[in-house]
Amino acid sequence: MDVSTRAVLTAAIATLVAVAAFVGELPLVVAAGVLTLVFAVGWPLLLDLPNRLGSSVVIALGGAAAVITGAATRGEPFLRELPVVVALAVLLAFVNELARQDGRLRLVESVTGTVTGVLIVTAAAGWVASGRTPGATSLVVTGAVALAVGAAVSAVPLLGWTGASVTTLCATGAGATVGAVMPDLDPVPGGVLGLAVGILIAALHVLFHRVPSMTSRWAALAAAVLPTLVSGIVIYVVGRVLVG
Repeated sequence: MDVSTRAVLTAAIATLVAVAAFVGELPLVVAAGVLTLVFAVGWPLLLDLPNRLGSSVVIALGGAAAVITGAATRGEPFLRELPVVVALAVLLAFVNELARQDGRLRLVESVTGTVTGVLIVTAAAGWVASGRTPGATSLVVTGAVALAVGAAVSAVPLLGWTGASVTTLCATGAGATVGAVMPDLDPVPGGVLGLAVGILIAALHVLFHRVPSMTSRWAALAAAVLPTLVSGIVIYVVGRVLVG
């Protein structure tokens, strides 16, 4: 799967998240949970970690716990229990290494890769928390649409600062436009949301451009899902600051 295909797939995933948010809180929780599981399977393949099964299990448990905790927490801030989830998942990553029976080859690489995966999937709880804040649907839909537009534009073969600038500007414009038409939101926070996810998409596109083609389908899916997962916490933070 090449870079452009992955970018288009990211846009499609972001669109599905927007639809899930528009339908209701439960579909958004389910969508976030499914994305964490897909990422958990593909991330160890993408990084070629030595203990793929153990790393996948740790990442999946961390992601599932983060999403469930974000959905079950009553009263703001909805992510106040997330640091505990992250800490326990990191501890589990070390336990996973202690349980290895293969001589613990590439130990540092395995630990850092697994912990990084945990941090990425726990960011998905931001989507769930965003869906429960004031102006929830408008906030999530605006962020997801901006993400989808930015990802789609990044598929255009523009390299360097030109590609990054065009991607960021288009995502910002999409966020401002959707924010203007959605209730409980206006163009300014919508534009800031678009700017934030646009910068994220541009940065990740530059990063994964160094990996032009991926033969593993699950690894490619993990690369495509990653921007959507990380955007969850970005949208939550921007929403808390600008929307309330």
